[in-house]
Amino acid sequence: MAKEKISYSEAVAEIESILEKIEGGKLDVDELTEKVNRVTKLLKTCRDRLHNTETQINKILEEG
Repeated sequence: MAKEKISYSEAVAEIESILEKIEGGKLDVDELTEKVNRVTKLLKTCRDRLHNTETQINKILEEG
């Protein structure tokens, strides 16, 4: 499975959109399961990006 290319900002915006739908009760049970899985994947993407960025910044600071 190829890794999806999505920016951090796009991932956050999609998470927020999905959460609004969930909170608004606008999803049926089948959609809810699908959207929760999607949010889980997006959150992992965001955590990974933040971790990678932190690692890169720390490396730069150590070199300087």
